[in-house]
Formats: sequence, structure tokens, C-alpha cells
Amino acid sequence: MSGDHACAEGSLAAGLGFFAGYPITPSTEIAEHLAIRLSQVGGTFAQMEDELGSMAAIVGASVAGARSMTATSGPGFSLMMENVGLAVMMEVPCVVVNVQRGSPSTGLPTAVGQADVMQARWGSHGDYAIVAYSPASPQEFFDLTLRAFDTADTYRVPVFLMADEVVGHMTERVVIPPASRITRVQRKRLPRLKGNGRFLSFHTNGKDLVPALAHAGEGYRAHFTSLTHDERGYPTNSPDVHDRLVRRLVNKIKLNAGRIVEAEEYRLKDAEVVVVAYGCMSRSARRAVDMAREKGIRAGLLRPVTLWPFPESRLRELDKGKKKKAFVVAELNLGQMAREVERCIGRPPATLTHAGGKVLEPEAVLEVLAEAGR
Repeated sequence: MSGDHACAEGSLAAGLGFFAGYPITPSTEIAEHLAIRLSQVGGTFAQMEDELGSMAAIVGASVAGARSMTATSGPGFSLMMENVGLAVMMEVPCVVVNVQRGSPSTGLPTAVGQADVMQARWGSHGDYAIVAYSPASPQEFFDLTLRAFDTADTYRVPVFLMADEVVGHMTERVVIPPASRITRVQRKRLPRLKGNGRFLSFHTNGKDLVPALAHAGEGYRAHFTSLTHDERGYPTNSPDVHDRLVRRLVNKIKLNAGRIVEAEEYRLKDAEVVVVAYGCMSRSARRAVDMAREKGIRAGLLRPVTLWPFPESRLRELDKGKKKKAFVVAELNLGQMAREVERCIGRPPATLTHAGGKVLEPEAVLEVLAEAGR
């Protein structure tokens, strides 16, 4: 199946109960597939008037107890950012799929891009932290969709699936395991109450930075607001409360990065040149590494599966003692992830970039890594 269809089926396997979206290439196939399939499993599909409304709808559905998701591409992703901030502040778990295309603006609607990486991390205003995964195949698009829902529910945070047009539209074999083998993380909950029960909506015990979630209609008097709020959920103008709240929103991801971060390593054990690539570009990079080995160049690949949090600890380990000769970043933008690599290793990596529209071939990656290794 295609990557987009694999994502849709992955969301169903994860227990998707509500999808809201607006058609946009190259993610439309996700919505089209779910428009048919969700009704077959008792879920709800809503085509919204725009992406701003889509994001608002999945936030509301999640607060009501449903696992919820939307899918879009770059222009729609931009429109969602206001309500991404809302989900962060209200600590509402949800999944947002961005099948990236050539950009900015309308750009190349049917061609590949990877230029929304920094927007995923910093697109909404203020200090906050999110989780973003990057699939490199239809199979992984399925698998990471499952993981995205679990991560969202574990940390009460929006989770992004940063795919790209090539992975979304390519067709490969996808293995869907039996339902009995698929486990789901349960949200941290309080027991159902009868009547109007009062509780501290955003209280944590100090060690666990994730508060329990009360769903609408379960008897709790819970208050959700986009404003800075105290543990009751009610607005406050206190700078100290604001600082404490925002630090917790960041730290519940930052301090758990070791549990969240994932990266694939290929032929890195004795590598003298490390190529960093993700999504569709990692496929070209992997082939380039094999071609380099055939020429006697000791190359290896580090593929971030989680773009955010970034696998910075592993990069620093690889660069410890400057044992690696060089680092190369290959991506379909003008150097967004390259900045993160430079931050980790303390020097600019060699780069192979393209603004988008096509996948760079393995020969191009090989040329850059061979030059970097000299």
C-alpha cells in the first residue's frame, strides 16, 4: 500500500476515533481513506472548512476522550500553528500528520520537500516542546503512527508525523500485525465521578510532570483555557505561576528525551564519515554509504527517526574525541537539520541540500561524503 494509506491504517490500528481534515496534496489520500474506513469501525470523520478548524476540532475531540488526528501539508500546517499552541497549553494529546512538499507558500503541491522541520519545532509562539517522527517507508509510516498516538497520550502533547511526498506516495509492502499484538498506551486518568467532582486539573506530584486527564462528561468540573493557568486550570496573571507552568511543559519532554528519542544506525561502528539524513533522503544516503564502502571509504548513516527531540546525545557520542573525520547532512531544504548537527558537534558539517521538488540521488550524496572524508 502507499505510505498515506499505511498511515491511515496505522491510525485505525491505534484506535483512532475522530479525524478532522481539509484536502491538501500530498496528504489527501489519508483523509480520503479514512472517510470510508472510519465509519466501518465506529469512528467519526469530519471534513472541515479549513486547517485552522481541523486542528481545533481534533483538540476538542481529544478532550472529549477520543484519540484524534488530522493530516495536512505545508500551507495547512502553517494555518494549524495557532491551535497547536492551544493544544500545548491545554496539554491535549493529538496527532498531526504533515506530508511535506516543495515550499514556501503553495510551492510545488505534488513534489517532495523537507522544509517544515524547524516549523515543527518552533512554528507556534512561545516556549514549549513537542515530539516529531520522520518515517522513511510506508511500513514505518504505519508503525510510527501507532507510536505517535501512544506518545501523545503518555505525555499529553501534540505529536507530529513529519513525512514527505515520496514516502506518502510510494507503494511498498506493509505488514499489519494482528490486532491481538497491538497494545495501546492508556492516558493517565482519574476514576470516573458522579455529580460535580472538584479536583486540580493540572496537578502533578513533582516527579511525574504529566497531570491526569479528565474527559468532558465524566463528572469532573474541569476548566481548560489557553491562558496561563494554575493547577485548578483557572487563569492567573502571576509571573511565577507562568514560569513554573511553561518550564513543566518543556521539561516533560526534555527530561524524558532518553525514552523518546530514536535513531537508526547503519554501518557506523568504524565509520570515518557520518551521513545524517531522514525521510526519503535517508534512502539515497543509505545507498550512498554502500557505494562509498565499495570504494574503500568508511562511511555510515545516522537516521533520526525522531526529529524532535533531536538525537543530540548520540551525535555527541559519535563525535567524542573527534574520531570521525567528517559529518555530512543531506536534506531537501537549504540546511535546517544541518544547524542542529552543527550545534551538537561544534562545527559546520558538509551539506548536500536542495530546495525541494526531487530526491537527490545516491551519486550526489556519495560525491559530497567522499570530498568530506579526504
